[in-house]
Amino acid sequence: MKKAFITGITGQDGSYLAESLLSKGYKVYGLTRRTSTQNFQRIEHIIHHENLELVSGDLLDQHSITVALKEIQPDEVYNLAAQSFVKTSWDQPVLTGEFTAIGVTRMLEAVRFACPEARFYQASSSEMFGKVQEVPQTENTPFYPRSPYGVAKVYGHWITINYRESFNMFAVSGILFNHESPRRGLEFVTRKIANAVARIKLGKQQFVELGNLEAKRDWGFAKDYVEAMWLMLQQDHADDFVIATGETHSVGEFLELSCQVAGISDWRSVYRHNPKYDRPAEVDLLIGDPSKAKQKLGWEPSVTFAELVKIMTEAELIEEAKDRD
Repeated sequence: MKKAFITGITGQDGSYLAESLLSKGYKVYGLTRRTSTQNFQRIEHIIHHENLELVSGDLLDQHSITVALKEIQPDEVYNLAAQSFVKTSWDQPVLTGEFTAIGVTRMLEAVRFACPEARFYQASSSEMFGKVQEVPQTENTPFYPRSPYGVAKVYGHWITINYRESFNMFAVSGILFNHESPRRGLEFVTRKIANAVARIKLGKQQFVELGNLEAKRDWGFAKDYVEAMWLMLQQDHADDFVIATGETHSVGEFLELSCQVAGISDWRSVYRHNPKYDRPAEVDLLIGDPSKAKQKLGWEPSVTFAELVKIMTEAELIEEAKDRD
């Protein structure tokens, strides 16, 4: 039985990846930080699975990671944990750097000393491209990050390449463009829109307050994207891949489609601009070129943008209706 170690297992991507690996017959170990209130909501449906085990540790604590990896001896390590909310990275830039940048080095060091034969996946991000230098963005597009989060992810990306080349480790980075689902955190704009639209439809609130409606992103479905992570670790040679849909849509489009799904005819009537949600340095346009992933991994996104908006909005309508009952 193959063994996989996942940091960030309680997050959106971690929960979908754990699900997928369990279905493939893996023994899955998930790293969780010990806090006074544990949030296992995204994995509650698999938490009692016989092949899932949660391990206590922290990306800020090198010793805890090394000890866990030495004991488990995993075949695959997926580093998904990070301070992953872009807006928060301006409020907490040092903490973001500790988790999202230096945390990657701690993971790589732990793998190098405890289980050097393990294959390592690093969650890189399209936010590394920031003020984009070419459209669409490929594996070779220069980085120009526009937030402390984006800067930290660039460090994590390059330190992974450095360890691959310096120590001959099987270490790869997936440059994932925005990927969403009903398990997305409420602080992220797609989930925020879907939730607000459902609440407006059910008479729980009047408006959705947003920042820049013109910002464009390449949005896919998280469940598709974790499959790409796994595929990267099954290759003969370690390499980095852009994972994206190759389409771009604005925040305004997401809001408009979400309203259509909920049966709200005029999206403008429920929208309010709130400057507090505008970024100090905006990333205006992200669109990825997934050609390499399609060719070498055989990976394709299965959910369209319109289907993604429908999945998320309908999930919120169901949840919010439950709460009303």
